Amino acid sequence: MRLCHHLGYDPLGFKIAPGACCMKIVRIAAYGLELPFKEGSYRCRNRTEPGQTSTMVEITTDEGLTGWGEVAPLGAFYSEAFAGGVRAGLHVLAPELLGEDPREIHKLVHAMDGAMFGQMDAKTPIDIALWDLFSQAAGLPLAEALGGRCGAEVMLYRSISQDSPDVMEATARRHIDEGYQRLQVKVGDDPRTDAERLEQVAALAGPDVVLYCDANGAWTSQDALRFLDATRGIDYILEQPCASHEENLRVRRVSTKPMVLDESCDSLEALVRIHNDGAADGVTIKISRFGGITRARRVRDLAVDFGMMVTVECVGGAEIISAAIAHMSLSTPEERRAHTVDFHNWVTVSNAGGFPPVANGRMRAPEVPGLGVTPHRDRFGGPLMVFEHDA
Repeated sequence: MRLCHHLGYDPLGFKIAPGACCMKIVRIAAYGLELPFKEGSYRCRNRTEPGQTSTMVEITTDEGLTGWGEVAPLGAFYSEAFAGGVRAGLHVLAPELLGEDPREIHKLVHAMDGAMFGQMDAKTPIDIALWDLFSQAAGLPLAEALGGRCGAEVMLYRSISQDSPDVMEATARRHIDEGYQRLQVKVGDDPRTDAERLEQVAALAGPDVVLYCDANGAWTSQDALRFLDATRGIDYILEQPCASHEENLRVRRVSTKPMVLDESCDSLEALVRIHNDGAADGVTIKISRFGGITRARRVRDLAVDFGMMVTVECVGGAEIISAAIAHMSLSTPEERRAHTVDFHNWVTVSNAGGFPPVANGRMRAPEVPGLGVTPHRDRFGGPLMVFEHDA
């Protein structure tokens, strides 16, 4: 199928006549699914969640193509997003897209911004579904539609939530036995307690496992400096020690550890500030923080141009979001790609088939057009909401 006339060219570079290949969005539906965590309650920032509430959006065109997107906020404490807010936002956003060509993604993102200020999580499943449709219409897997697949696999990390040192060591052992060679140790508690946790995990992991210590911005700069002092002899990468840019800079200026910022990287402007101030060696780009792939891709590309290490991920979900993460990660140059996460293996419920199995701590992306996964519609129940275009 040729691309829409507004692009001017089909995937092979041939000119398309104006008015050719019109496609319209005729239906948008949203579904909900509860996703309990496999390992029980997940703890970070001294808060605990037993699972996530996923919202999945299906966009259907008049040509019978369907695109899917997903977002699953981590409760209501991690960011401004929560499941109820996402679903309320869809009531405002979805009608704006009916009757439009789904391949005109930038136009539709602008339309959503005009209809609703901010609320990036509500925009995320729509944006992902549009990219799913765009790449299907182009006959390309999403990674190729985003510019090309850089390698066949992306390294994965597994997170170790806050608990006693013995429990965290046991969790680390299980993940290493499963083939994961990168571990994210959740810190952000009392610095001395966190140091004990890290020491025990590091002693088990040995030199072949890459360790990240992620405070999710929960420390003061004083706490972070105490932790750095207590763990001077351990090799790890420090992730988002404090909430504010200024506190992170204070830590950065005295730390000998590489540093990555996650929650601080929430806009293009924030990335520029992080780079200009030399505040980090790498950034984590969460797709839902930017309203979907469209903006996340812009920030990712600039971070690569800045020479930073990049992690592309999200806050949670199952196979639909994992497919988006895998494709976007693999379209990131290998020399600037840190790792990512297989969220569908964190939960007990699957929402789509066709995702390549994870092996040896590495993830591949489907090689068929679009996201490349087939949602398990029979598991979703009835739609939460449906919007249809009046022809």
